[in-house]
Amino acid sequence: MDRLSQERRSWNMSRIRSRNTRPEQLVRSLLHRLGFRFRLCTGDRVFGRPDIVLPKYRTVIFVHGCFWHRHQRCRYAYTPKSRIDFWERKFAANIARDKEVSKRLRREGWRVVIVWECDLARIDHLKARLMKIRSETHRSR
Repeated sequence: MDRLSQERRSWNMSRIRSRNTRPEQLVRSLLHRLGFRFRLCTGDRVFGRPDIVLPKYRTVIFVHGCFWHRHQRCRYAYTPKSRIDFWERKFAANIARDKEVSKRLRREGWRVVIVWECDLARIDHLKARLMKIRSETHRSR
């Protein structure tokens, strides 16, 4: 049983943004400090509407919330205790869509980088991962 009324739960859920989230803003800020230039969601130009596009490096970055995208073995990827069937279907659809988008982007020649919400707690590790984008691109040329 949900502790909140249906109206209050609906209101709470309506406040969850899909764009310009705090984790996205932090990743963009870090990329900018590292000297990367990027584009935001480019609409129809790149399949799957990635959060960040680095055209120079042919790389797209998705900033995934651990809860919504089911980060394995992450404490934030819990399943709510009410409406379990609904949530399992919702999460399964998100995972399937994420896999399909990544697969298609790779076929089209893009490098796909997933930054999980919990990665932001280890900013030095994330910074090193993002710097690899630049070094790996230069090696492949």
